[in-house]
Amino acid sequence: MNKPVLVLNRNFEPINVCNTRRAVGLLMVGKAEIIENGRGYIRTAASVFPRPSVIRLAFMIHRPRPKVKLTKREIFRRDNYTCQYCGQTSPRLTVDHIIPRFRGGEYSWENLVAACPQCNRHKGGHTLQQAHMALRRRPAEPQPTAEYLYGRCLCDAERAEWGRYLEGW
Repeated sequence: MNKPVLVLNRNFEPINVCNTRRAVGLLMVGKAEIIENGRGYIRTAASVFPRPSVIRLAFMIHRPRPKVKLTKREIFRRDNYTCQYCGQTSPRLTVDHIIPRFRGGEYSWENLVAACPQCNRHKGGHTLQQAHMALRRRPAEPQPTAEYLYGRCLCDAERAEWGRYLEGW
């Protein structure tokens, strides 16, 4: 009941990922319809319900364009869990300010990168020029594509079912 379900707007735009329990609730009250059912059925003593993979809302939701939230996890994800100074992939990464905060550096996508603890200690409170270090890639805010926003919920089975709904958004 906790498997992810892709929720589409009335115009087939992906707007959310919810669990199966929430999706079945939306289906039962008539707020959504099943688009993909590749997971079988949920059986109760009195009835049988399809277990959806993709649902579409019965009404249009008007909402602003999504933005990727600036969090530690999203910085690591943007940088592919790789230190932006030495290129080492490590499970123990830290977030480094390119321009240190006490020197006027901001808390923004362009000033934060993933760094291994050794590189972060080496750079310390210095700028890149003072520490004689260089970035492997210039940091920028990731584009909020449907694949980026909902891709972390996908395993191989969902990727096959959700693929055509995530492309182009």
